[in-house]
Amino acid sequence: MLKNGLYIVSTPIGNLSDITTRAVDVLQNADVIACEDTRVSKKLFSLLGLRIDKKFICYEDHREDKVAQKIADMIESGLSVALISDAGSPLISDPGYKLVKLCREKKLYVTVIPGVSAVISALQISGLRTNRFMFAGFIPNKQKARLDLFSELKDINTTLVFYETAPRLIDTLKAMKSVFEKREIAVARELTKIHEECISGPVDELIIHYEQVPPKGEIVVMVEPPLEDKKNVDVVFELNKRLKTMHIKDAVKEVADLSGKKKNEVYQEALRLKNE
Repeated sequence: MLKNGLYIVSTPIGNLSDITTRAVDVLQNADVIACEDTRVSKKLFSLLGLRIDKKFICYEDHREDKVAQKIADMIESGLSVALISDAGSPLISDPGYKLVKLCREKKLYVTVIPGVSAVISALQISGLRTNRFMFAGFIPNKQKARLDLFSELKDINTTLVFYETAPRLIDTLKAMKSVFEKREIAVARELTKIHEECISGPVDELIIHYEQVPPKGEIVVMVEPPLEDKKNVDVVFELNKRLKTMHIKDAVKEVADLSGKKKNEVYQEALRLKNE
């Protein structure tokens, strides 16, 4: 039996085996299940072999204030309430923070049962820097709003993470091309499922790929941090490093792109290094 309070429970984003034993225990024993879609949640319970003869209530964005108060009242009356989303960790681009805030203000018991998050899972397989990242939620569906958001975030020195839908992915990548220039982009989809994939590279290549192979499923888009300041690139150091293994022409091209200097200037420096 659970003590009265709010239990924030993570559920699988694809692979049913990712549910934790603690999550199963809480879902089984909670008096009330607060969820986005009762049909989706009852299906999950059936797949997990959990009983569904308990109260399920719908907790959505447009009813959040009213339902939050109702749930808080239930907890004050002695009930235990498990908050879940359709998939993954609650409150991450899902409703819930108003409920948590209200329960904390009322000094009710609030705890979290951690588990899978698409944001973290995508970052882990992306190959992009993970020491600093910013989750910016769902990308707007209007072109101007997309561009405004990307322009607002483009100079922040961190990996950017977004949620996107499959039908809008190509439009989003085209918008990213105009703002994020030569940065590496990673697209992760169908995480933990049979057709899981993560494709990364220049945005032009991703656009071509998804025009040929239309994307499906849930999608996380990530953008590497701003490129290093070209003014600070040590041309001699970068040339020396590349000339050990590369043809002079290829080394010059890479260093010119990296430094922003003219190819002829870099080529002359490369010849000098070769002749020393």
